[in-house]
Order: sequence, then C-alpha cells, then structure tokens
Amino acid sequence: MTEGPLCFCRDCLTDLPIAARRCTQCGSPRIARHTALPDLTLAHIDCDAFYATVEKRDNPEIADRPVIIGGGKRGVVSAACYVARTYGVRSAMPMFKALDLCPSAVVVKPDMAKYVRVGREVRHEMRKLTPLVEPLSIDEAFLDLGGTQRLHGMIPAKVLARFARDIEHNLGITVSIGLSVNKFIAKIASDLDKPRGFAALDQRDAATLLAQKPVGFIFGVGPATAARLSQRGFRLIGDLQRAEETDLMKQLGAEGRRLWRLARGIDDRRVIAERDAKTISNETTFETDIKDLATLEKVLWRLCEKISSRLKSGELAGSTLTLKLKTADFRQRTRSQTINAPTQLAGRIFGVVRDLLAREIDGTAFRLIGAGVSALRPAAEASDDTDLIDRRSAHAERAIDDLRKKFGDAAVIRGIAFGSSAKGE
Repeated sequence: MTEGPLCFCRDCLTDLPIAARRCTQCGSPRIARHTALPDLTLAHIDCDAFYATVEKRDNPEIADRPVIIGGGKRGVVSAACYVARTYGVRSAMPMFKALDLCPSAVVVKPDMAKYVRVGREVRHEMRKLTPLVEPLSIDEAFLDLGGTQRLHGMIPAKVLARFARDIEHNLGITVSIGLSVNKFIAKIASDLDKPRGFAALDQRDAATLLAQKPVGFIFGVGPATAARLSQRGFRLIGDLQRAEETDLMKQLGAEGRRLWRLARGIDDRRVIAERDAKTISNETTFETDIKDLATLEKVLWRLCEKISSRLKSGELAGSTLTLKLKTADFRQRTRSQTINAPTQLAGRIFGVVRDLLAREIDGTAFRLIGAGVSALRPAAEASDDTDLIDRRSAHAERAIDDLRKKFGDAAVIRGIAFGSSAKGE
C-alpha cells in the first residue's frame, strides 16, 4: 500500500484525520476521504455543464440565470446549465419543449470555436499531470497518474484536487473528478457529486453501489438490450452479480463475460494517450435494432465525421479502414479494407466503410455500428490532394470544417445526416 493521507482538504490540501468534517486550517467542508485514497491513480475528469459554464464565465450577467445553449425554436438543446436542468431541460431536447419547461432561460447560440479553445486549455493542463491522457470528448478525459507521486511530491488524489482548484481559478470553469482503480468505476465516481465534485471509489464500493442500478447503467446496454436481459431475469446489475460467469457466457457469449465483469467493477482497459493510439474509432449502440441500409449509413456518416475530426485535430491520417457491427444476439462482425495511401477525410473514410456495410445487409438486425481508422501516419503523408477529384473533395470538406469552427457544428449539415431516427448511447 502506498503511503499517503486518507483524508485531506480539497481547497488547501491540508492532511486531516479520517473523521474530519471541516478543514482545521481553512474551514472548508470540501473533504476528500477514502481508506484506499493513496492507492487510487486512475481518474475521469469531466467539465461541469461545459458549454453553459464557459458562457456564464464570459458574461457575468447571466451567471445566476438558467442558461440553454442551442438554436432557435425549431432547434435542439446542445447543453444546459445546472439551474436549467432543475426545470427538466436536457441535451438533445427540442428547443420549444425546453422553453416551455423553463421560459425564463437565457438562450445562447453555441460558439464551438470558443469551446474548443477552452477545451484545449484544459487538456494542456491535464498533460502537465501525466502523459497518459485519453480524451473522450472536448470536455472529458481519462488520466492515469500511476508512478507520478515522486514527480509531483504528493499522491495522485491531491494532484487532482489541486488541478481542479487551479482550473477554476485560472480558467473560470469547474470540473468534477472521479478517482478509482479503473475506467468504468472512475466514470461512475465523477458523476456522483456534480458540480465541483470529487469522489473516490474502489472496486468493493463499486460492486455495492452498482447492485441496485438497472442493467442499462452499464455502458453499451441500451433499452433493447436491457429488455432482452430483463426477459432472462437480469433487471438489476445485482442480478448479473449473482449469476455465474459461465452461465452468462452460455446465454450471451462474449457479451455475457463483459457484463459479468463490469457488474463487479472489473475493467481491464488501459488509459491510452490519443497521440500514441494505434486506432482512432467511434461506435454507437441503438435503442432499437436496425436492419436497413439507409438508416445505418446515416449513423455511419456521423461516426466518420467524428473520426475525421479527431484525426485532423491530432494531425494524423490512416490507411486501414474498419467497419464494426454487432448483431441483435451480440455476435460481432468486423470488416476492414486498406487503401493505397493514408487519409483523414470523412468523405473518403465513409466511402470505404459504407461499401463494407452494404455487403453485410442481409436482413440481419444490428444493435451496434462502429468505424475505425488504423495504420496511422502523420497527416503530411495523407493522399487527399493527389488528384483533381480528391483535391476538390478535400478542399470542400476543409471549407466546411472552417465554417463549423466559426459558427458551430450545426452551421453545415451534409444531406446524408438528415432523417436518421437512430439514437446512440
């Protein structure tokens, strides 16, 4: 066991007795405590109501008002502050419904260029803590601080508390931190005490906490899967905990083993720094199974756009393009194709994986679709400008990227993105 405090003040970092309720130095009630605190090194950091918090920071007049980030009355909610959420406003809700629930809300059009800029500032500060930073989105990431105690002169828990304090002071936004032994539990922990939260959980804590949660609480388990599990007698995660691993594997195959492990808080996934990643990928699980090509390709296009964005931001390109499908009975299909030279364009990625998808349309219903790009190389080696057609496509796509950076993601929407009824998790 690593030496270190079991309890400390999150504001001034003073070590405290394990039973302390307030800091004896600064009087703060914000105390971090756990008997395993010195040994917990894996964190999930999530910026609190990120878009809305940035807007409140930049306009103090709306600091105490309910704020909704989104378009006009026919648009949807991109984000909502915690005040607006108390009225029932949620992301992806139609704007007219959000305003019916909270007519006093201040509506702010999204400024993606600003959010990306602030997100990069937060990411820069994360990388001062450890090189093992795995971004999940513009406002959240996993960090592995194992082996950094000597470098920082304090246990990872204190390093993270200091990070949260400094981000709030220097950047004017707040974060919530979950600290644990693996990704799954760290992500759960970061949601426990929002906003400005700091929660530590070990594996035993997680098993107890999870037992009374519905099976849909596990990532990748959507409503359709939850219904199938319920039919088999697995309504709560506790039901999965009581099952034998071999029985779940007989019923559900590899997915059964995954659910058995996660129900107990077991997760072996490592934190992988994106710049060292061997694959850039994205996937989504459907609320209801889908079998028709038209719907699937609309979802696939959005995934390809996200992958392309990550490749561009990481100054990477790849030449092996992969399609991933999971059937309604949890069987996985993976199909790959290698192109002549690396690309980072959404259009080229989609063109290849869409053809792979078309070959799999045989009446089978799918619960998950994903895409990925591997065999990564520096962006300078991409072949996206090698001939006239490629050059025109590349220039058009980059022009769209520029417009979105300036006016937000909704500024330009490709025709293929319209009309999809699929919803990811």
